[in-house]
Amino acid sequence: MRVTIREVAYKAGVSPSTVSRALKGSHLISQETKDKINRISKELGYFPNEIARSLANKSTQTVGLVLPASAQDSFLNPFFTSFIQGVTRCLEERDYSLLLTSARNETDELKRIMKMTNSRRVDGIILVAVREHDKNINYLMEGDIPFVVIGDPKEREKFLWVDNNNQKAMYQVVNSLIQSGCRKIAFLGGNQELTVTQRRLKGYTKALAKHNIEVRKELIMEVNLQETEGYIFTKELLSNHKSIDAIVTTDDLIAYGVIKAVRELKIRIPEDISITGFNNTILAQYLSPTLSSVEINSTELGYKSTELLVRRIRKEQLEQNYYVIKTDFIKRESCK
Repeated sequence: MRVTIREVAYKAGVSPSTVSRALKGSHLISQETKDKINRISKELGYFPNEIARSLANKSTQTVGLVLPASAQDSFLNPFFTSFIQGVTRCLEERDYSLLLTSARNETDELKRIMKMTNSRRVDGIILVAVREHDKNINYLMEGDIPFVVIGDPKEREKFLWVDNNNQKAMYQVVNSLIQSGCRKIAFLGGNQELTVTQRRLKGYTKALAKHNIEVRKELIMEVNLQETEGYIFTKELLSNHKSIDAIVTTDDLIAYGVIKAVRELKIRIPEDISITGFNNTILAQYLSPTLSSVEINSTELGYKSTELLVRRIRKEQLEQNYYVIKTDFIKRESCK
């Protein structure tokens, strides 16, 4: 007769859920208890069948995450590694696994999500980027598939989301620069179809308007979240607009490229030009000069989004369908 998890739990003097966690190596269980449960399991001949269990429960105990860029580009950006740390910490605490992949573009992203969900390899999806007209969201909603988005969507009440107040954060950055004397401020941001870029751009324009400074379209540039893009577009900007006295960016990697270009042009930072990043990655502390940046608490973004998703998958009652994670503008040497 097949040994059950309850028999192991009874002999070990613990609950069945503790046995399950111990056999999966959860850090929530002490090493002493893990060793005891493993020994008793072997003595009784108990071997959990995870595949059979997931089929019986119609659950994979797995969450899918599609990075909105190539794997190489994604892991070069410290934001994603920090975000994924939060995701995996939350999943480990709840005995879930992560299925991670990357996509070259929006179409490829949808194909990978469809492959994950149609083959029933995951119980839910984390969307890291949200577009104004998002095909991924439409697909997941139509299929009644649990998902959570990182971003502040227009239809907030319809699904789970976690974000920062990106508009307010960028407003504070630009307002601080203006108060320090800057007047001709350029904006280097990511894809403007993404809601995160839209919110940050809105904060930039609102701060300028507040101080009666003209918003000049030629000083607003859309770039990829890469150091090389920051470098190339800064060279272009400063060759055409030599009186620019500040450049704000939506990512620390872009800002790194900006600093490289500015130093090559022998422009002094911050005496002649101020530069800011966003995400406050570890990179910001080690650049020369050190980079002023917005702390968005990316690990907490990953943790809270995953927590919401797993609770939805488990059909738990949610007090709210969103979290807004606080931000803080960290001023360093790159600003006056």
